[in-house]
Amino acid sequence: MSKEWFETWFDTEYYHLLYKHRDDKEAINFINNLVEVLQLKKDSKVLDVACGKGRHAHYLNTLGMDVTGIDLSEQSINCANNFANSKLHFKVWDMRTQFADSEFDVVVNLFSSFGYFEDNNEDLKVIQALHGSLKNQGLLILDYMNPEKIVKDMKSREIIDRGEIQFHIKKKIENGFIVKTIEFLNNGEDLHFQERLKIIKPEVFLSMFKQAGFEQQFIFGNYDLQPFMASESPRQIWVMKKI
Repeated sequence: MSKEWFETWFDTEYYHLLYKHRDDKEAINFINNLVEVLQLKKDSKVLDVACGKGRHAHYLNTLGMDVTGIDLSEQSINCANNFANSKLHFKVWDMRTQFADSEFDVVVNLFSSFGYFEDNNEDLKVIQALHGSLKNQGLLILDYMNPEKIVKDMKSREIIDRGEIQFHIKKKIENGFIVKTIEFLNNGEDLHFQERLKIIKPEVFLSMFKQAGFEQQFIFGNYDLQPFMASESPRQIWVMKKI
């Protein structure tokens, strides 16, 4: 059976090369803002879902938290394990499957690490799995793009140079997804990958959250945690409580 795009692309060295510009300073600022505004305790037990190479998990751990990071990409988890210690663990895991039973104070899903699946029921399955891993009254923090703003500002084509590799990127809207086609030449070989991120509006998220048993606490619009504005905010950052 052929693999889904996210099972292959996220597990390549090229994915990490293309996105190596991601700003650690911005990520640290975001985490600091969340900790301050939500008054997250230093001894909180945190699950970082779709943790990638573990930059958010690692920083949360430096703040004193007991953090577990899970991701489907074996390569990402191998990289993340360089940070591992007695209160920072990583595991290869599919986020559609519940990881623990009411074990965590906080579950985070950051940087649009959601919306990959064709079937909307799979999205709901993820939300339910996150709910199940949280303690009662625990918090889910889910950070996703705001499609209204992203689609309005979207460039249909761009070229990104990363050393000897030049990535040619095309974007389009197709069947409710933002589809990014990534093509490049490496060692004489033409390579082609795709990313597909579902257009999920705030009202759809809210419906899934309520169905899973969450109660809304906040919705922020950017990493400075300013209020969400549908037409202007680049992000929809949900803070939900398990009830």
